[in-house]
Amino acid sequence: MDFSALNLEPSLETALRSRGIVKAADIQQPVIPAILNEPAENLLFTAPTGTGKTLAYLLPIVTLLKRTVLTDKPKGPDLLILAPTHELCSQIKGELDFLLAALGLGSSALLIGSAALSRQIEFLKKKKPPAVVGNPARVLQLMGMKKLSLRNLRFLVLDEGDSLLAEELYGETSAVCAQARDIPARLISCSATFPPKSRDRLFSLAPSPWNTIEENNLPVLQRNIEHWAFFAEDREKVSFLRSFLSAVKPRKTLVFCSRGGPAGMILSRLQAHHWAAGGIWGDMDKKARKAAIDLFRNGSLSILVASDLACRGLDMEGISHVVAMDISSDPLTYLHRAGRTGRMGKRGIMVTIGNEGELRQLARVEKKLGITVYPKELYGGRVMPCQEDPR
Repeated sequence: MDFSALNLEPSLETALRSRGIVKAADIQQPVIPAILNEPAENLLFTAPTGTGKTLAYLLPIVTLLKRTVLTDKPKGPDLLILAPTHELCSQIKGELDFLLAALGLGSSALLIGSAALSRQIEFLKKKKPPAVVGNPARVLQLMGMKKLSLRNLRFLVLDEGDSLLAEELYGETSAVCAQARDIPARLISCSATFPPKSRDRLFSLAPSPWNTIEENNLPVLQRNIEHWAFFAEDREKVSFLRSFLSAVKPRKTLVFCSRGGPAGMILSRLQAHHWAAGGIWGDMDKKARKAAIDLFRNGSLSILVASDLACRGLDMEGISHVVAMDISSDPLTYLHRAGRTGRMGKRGIMVTIGNEGELRQLARVEKKLGITVYPKELYGGRVMPCQEDPR
């Protein structure tokens, strides 16, 4: 479907064409009208990673901001977007500012903990931005200091909402939402997955009515991604990873660990063997995280080692292989990891390197997700079908 059929501001269509985007993605086709059209319901939508969720909510929201723009610049933004990581906040701000500029609406404020608080306060005071993107902790801090008002808020978006509503961030997220509910602002949330507990929490944050639009992840997992499993004992995993990389020579590889400590160890061992690798995890230096992401995006690094949370929601194109160095019992973790490849109709390979117990766990995940995982082995420097399934 062409964007011209979706009743967006014409200047947005022109801006999208400058990027070579002329047709709405599958998830954008129902979400854009759902936000534009009456009645103004709260909205939860899910779709696989890399299918255009950010533009799905940004395009209709900025269209509505343009059509009802106020000339007297009221105190506080019309739009607040919360996201779980600093990198994702920065990425969303880039997309949002591109659209705001196309409409002549200025730029948004980025409110994250890694940036100077005084500069953020000054920007809010002088620019009175129509939109704000930030992590819940910094947004709450500025609200507590009376430097950020939600008095005129019309839209509150929870991007990667299931992460924002998980235990680590739920208290801060719900505190922001409580103030937005009193206005009331329209609540919109999206993610690749939304487990029942997060869903219940979301629906409790705002009164009905709620609209839900869900795009199935399984066709992408089954059609666009090939799933491989290799056996390796824990002490041999990093050596096996190096052998795998040497054999396959992937164009761009994302290596997942559940925690930052093991990720740092894997990265240092790859770098010691002169692999062009970087890393991102929660407690590492913010500048180093940004540098690694930028170098991976532009192709200077071919390998990025990441923890699950640090990588959530980031748009990194051209990933040919995803490698999991550990296995979660939660199928949604596998889904989020695998979703970093096979994006926007392209093909990708999801690789799991596991010990005997982990591969048995992978078999249970495989059954729950309805996918086929092919046992593989390295032989003579090549990836070969495994003669005996280690599971």
